[in-house]
Amino acid sequence: MSNNNGTIKYATLQKAFAKAYKAREGANYFTIEPSTAQSINASITAKSDFLERINIIPVSEIKGEKIMLGVTGPVTGRTNIKTTDREPKDFSSLDNNTYELSPTESDVSLPWAKVDAWAKFPDFHKRYSDAVEKQIALDRMMVGFRGTHSAAQTDIEAFPMLEDVNKGWLQQAREQVPGQVISQGLEVGKIRLGEGGDYANLDALVYDVTRAIDDNLRGGGDLIAIIGSDLLAHDKAVLYAKQAGTPTEKERIESAKVVNTYGGVPSFSVPFFPVNAVLITSWDNLSIYFQDTSWRVLMQENPKRNRVEDYNSRNEGYVVEHFGKIAMAENVELV
Repeated sequence: MSNNNGTIKYATLQKAFAKAYKAREGANYFTIEPSTAQSINASITAKSDFLERINIIPVSEIKGEKIMLGVTGPVTGRTNIKTTDREPKDFSSLDNNTYELSPTESDVSLPWAKVDAWAKFPDFHKRYSDAVEKQIALDRMMVGFRGTHSAAQTDIEAFPMLEDVNKGWLQQAREQVPGQVISQGLEVGKIRLGEGGDYANLDALVYDVTRAIDDNLRGGGDLIAIIGSDLLAHDKAVLYAKQAGTPTEKERIESAKVVNTYGGVPSFSVPFFPVNAVLITSWDNLSIYFQDTSWRVLMQENPKRNRVEDYNSRNEGYVVEHFGKIAMAENVELV
């Protein structure tokens, strides 16, 4: 490195990682123990409000049955035991009940010049770890909402939204329950939203999408709507236009965050969610599974490139726990 302080800081970074990963001091390759992998994962999850709301679950196998299976319908009744045996009701759906994880890499390089520049900070290793963990959290959200397939070799140029890293929740809904995915209205390939369109307003659209949820799961009180930023911005603009002549009313709307429910469902805006889509589900119906024995880290200097290289890998996958509890609309065009 270009200065001695930078070299010392890299050594400190390596030592801090060895301590965090419970490896011998001086090692640069770490196979993470399951308990430590869960701690690292918890630290990544804490960087995102969205990830804290859904399930992030360690599993031991790369393939298996889903973990967070919920009740799919009523289980209460009565049996005339004089004539009939009591018959326990199936607690969960047997359809689409498995998961499969894919190798996932989060590799970072740090030029020596940057190590030198950061060497002045006494908490350099924490700043670095926080930055990497935050990006992994953002990447997880991006794959969850934009992922369409799992390629043997990913291509960031062709798929800048990480579409080829893994199948996300929306893609699984398209493939597994196409009848619960609304993608067109009267015109093929699009849904027209606004006066004279397929839906007069966002409330009507959200309400209609909610009706696609299984009847037994719709009334549980835990459904939420994730709404694309363009649709929310348009709805906000319509509200403001209606209140253009009454500034005090406009101020009241702003203080109330415009509208926090649509179609009777609490609504949210989430990073990387498609700008022209609506998703209805519950927080606990969306999961990310990772294999807790698969997390590996390699940190090394590469003088051929004048940089430090930090390799992170694990097996990871995106899971919709119950497909009866997910519905969406996409290709929404504003009128």
